[in-house]
Amino acid sequence: MISITNESIDTLKVLESVKSDLAGASVLFVGSTRQFTGDKETVRLEYECYQTMAVEKIQQLIDLASTKWEITRCSVVHRIGIVGLGESSIAVAVSTAHRKASFEAAAWLVDELKIQVPIWKKELWASGETEWVHPSGTVRPIPINFDNPQEGS
Repeated sequence: MISITNESIDTLKVLESVKSDLAGASVLFVGSTRQFTGDKETVRLEYECYQTMAVEKIQQLIDLASTKWEITRCSVVHRIGIVGLGESSIAVAVSTAHRKASFEAAAWLVDELKIQVPIWKKELWASGETEWVHPSGTVRPIPINFDNPQEGS
């Protein structure tokens, strides 16, 4: 299952989607909005993506991961739009015959998704500044006025 959604992620559903009698191990990674990144306080995150390309790229990564590990099933769900503190922005679930492969495949997928998939994250800080984070990891600070959100963006 691959999904890009504006809705909250049902992490139990994502985990259930990779269950199989052929798998002895399932791993679920959930990424969520944290309050602090270093000394900066986060207000919220906003995600945007090129959805068609994102889904295609996620499938390519799953296919590549399947050549490295014997994956039984894999699901990736990424949220777009506004994601508040403590809310999930991504869930990656992998099942394999043995736990080591599940852990390794899930970790590799999460790392590669952040680099290769065209999903951009805008971090909104309590200071009023924002940063767009490109999939390559580059950032560009943009000042924003919370009284007039259109100003400066």
